[in-house]
Amino acid sequence: MSDSPRPGPGYDAADLADIPGTTIFTTASSRRAYQLHRFCMSLMKAENRAAFKADEGAYLDRFAMTPEQRQGVVDRDFNRLIGLGGNIYFLVKISNTDGWSVQRAVGTMAGMSGDDYAAMMVAGGRSPVGNRSIKGAH
Repeated sequence: MSDSPRPGPGYDAADLADIPGTTIFTTASSRRAYQLHRFCMSLMKAENRAAFKADEGAYLDRFAMTPEQRQGVVDRDFNRLIGLGGNIYFLVKISNTDGWSVQRAVGTMAGMSGDDYAAMMVAGGRSPVGNRSIKGAH
């Protein structure tokens, strides 16, 4: 299955890829990440969080994730997991299981500590340079 977003109603596929660093969550990506999301949702139960923390490999064996998704979980590589179809609202359950704040988890996605990420956001956020429409329309 292609990693390219399929256009939805009113969307041109080229427009969905126009903003650098933006991954569009589509029905196709949702299907690719079904088992990953099942794993994440399982972490809502305390007994499952305990089982995962006790033996990550054995717990992950319960879910038919791709090897890349599984490695992304092991590495806590949220950017990679999003690229593999994951949705941050599911993925945050992994960081919560580790006792991480959302700030810390999102900081890792920006290559920063949670504190550095918070300081950047308080200071006005990331520069828009290089993060605007490739076409220059936005």
